[in-house]
Amino acid sequence: MASAKKKAAKAQKAAVKARYNPYVQRLIDDEDLRQNIVQSYESSRDAFARLSNGKSPSEQIFDDKKLHKHVKAAAESIRDVSVALHEAPKKRRKGGVGRLLLLGVVAAGLALGLSEGLRKKVLDAMFGAEEEFEYTSTTTAAPSSPTPTAGTTT
Repeated sequence: MASAKKKAAKAQKAAVKARYNPYVQRLIDDEDLRQNIVQSYESSRDAFARLSNGKSPSEQIFDDKKLHKHVKAAAESIRDVSVALHEAPKKRRKGGVGRLLLLGVVAAGLALGLSEGLRKKVLDAMFGAEEEFEYTSTTTAAPSSPTPTAGTTT
């Protein structure tokens, strides 16, 4: 009895896992995919029936136009199924390094924007500390022309 319960639990777990598989999800959601699977099965079955009707298989492979048509239809349907399954939705991971990096950049930007002290520290670290200085001119003033004084007349 315990063995049957274990098998049933294992089967249920596998069914739940299969239900959320992206390929199974695609099969459930995509009517065209299901139709292509049925078409490929029917065409393959018809081709096999023509090939095993008692005639020489080598002659049928080269000469039977209906067999060629069934094989071609089966191949096209199988190709369509393969393409549709290849494009099955991928599982998305939650989180990851990219999201963590983006969160860090946004947090750093907010911290720099909101904290003047942090902004000054970062600018000092990047460009060096600001130095206070007094400006003194290194050029001398040009000599001015003599101005007449009040006591001289000409």
